[in-house]
Amino acid sequence: MYRIVILYEEVPDAEGYADHVDRFCQPPDGGVFRHGRVTGGAIGDAHAYYAEFEFADKQALDEFARSEQFTGAGRDVMERGWKLSNVEFVELT
Repeated sequence: MYRIVILYEEVPDAEGYADHVDRFCQPPDGGVFRHGRVTGGAIGDAHAYYAEFEFADKQALDEFARSEQFTGAGRDVMERGWKLSNVEFVELT
């Protein structure tokens, strides 16, 4: 299983994020998108918001990561001024 994990420094505005999800966060071929507010951290400051895409295999992740949909999502985040802490690609074993 593979994931793209997105960590936000601040909580995006609800209305804008709903539009963002509708436009950019519908992965193809059985991929899953989840998101939510971070409620705390074990040590130090926590991120404010979390999002993830989940894929059954690396090929599906790679295809989505190279897609206009995913790059468009990144442009949309920048245009809206949302601050990301990090975007990470994860292989779960």
